Amino acid sequence: MSNIQLIIEERPSVVGNFMVGRLLPFREKRTVGPFAFIDHMGPVSLRDYENFDVPPHPHIGLSTLTYLFEGSIMHRDSLGSAVEIKPGEVNWMTSGKGIVHSERTPEYLRHSEKSLHGLQIWVALPKELEQMEPSFYHASDHEIPHWQQDGISFKLIAGEVFGRKSPVPVYSPLYLIEIKSNARQTVSIGDELFGESALYILEGSIENDGHTYGPKQILVANDVKLCAFTMAENTTVYIFGGEKFPEERFIFWNFVATSHELIEDAKKRWTEQTFPKIDGETGFVPLPEPNPLKPKT
Repeated sequence: MSNIQLIIEERPSVVGNFMVGRLLPFREKRTVGPFAFIDHMGPVSLRDYENFDVPPHPHIGLSTLTYLFEGSIMHRDSLGSAVEIKPGEVNWMTSGKGIVHSERTPEYLRHSEKSLHGLQIWVALPKELEQMEPSFYHASDHEIPHWQQDGISFKLIAGEVFGRKSPVPVYSPLYLIEIKSNARQTVSIGDELFGESALYILEGSIENDGHTYGPKQILVANDVKLCAFTMAENTTVYIFGGEKFPEERFIFWNFVATSHELIEDAKKRWTEQTFPKIDGETGFVPLPEPNPLKPKT
């Protein structure tokens, strides 16, 4: 019997003025461990008059993780953070009871040709922390644990696994691992994983139980202890997961919560513009209707 419970294909979606590939949420699998949302941005080449612009918008009940392969994004938030995100770095913003941020092409790149490619991820907060004070953390590339094993490159972007720990301050047991192989190689890491787990193929392909899977797919495991696969040459995959929360998570737009009441309160606050503001930003993304994150097949 195959250890693959579900295959999720990337679906097109619009974020700001940008087309992305949505991976989570999905009708048949809304979350994987605490991971509630994953968008694959790009790869895209932008001309000298094209820019990535997502005006101020709010979040509650989650941490956002931005990880770039190419390009650059300027992050600003209502805590006063103003940080340029570059490839290999990790932006970790925890919304808690409420935060507002914007994401834009940095000023010095706005009139030149550029590229953009990366992942944007939401990790739900435990129920007891979903109304915590918001916070922000940025990790440079050299701070993230890297290592080589049996000809394979590993990077622990977030969480704790393999006896290693990322400096990113997560709030529940989880892991986000980058695995790269330049040559055909078999990977068997099930004994190290826990909770729910899934694998995202960024480039190249993998083989499992006699089947071959390619880019832009998420493979959800039945049993993480059986997590073994063969990577083709020049393949990059991301394994993510962790302990599942006992409570269901509801998602409306940029809001994640354990109750509809918290989401309705956030909708009201955003409509009335009582969320905190970002210095230097005047516009904002209006509250959409109906629910833009209703999972689709």
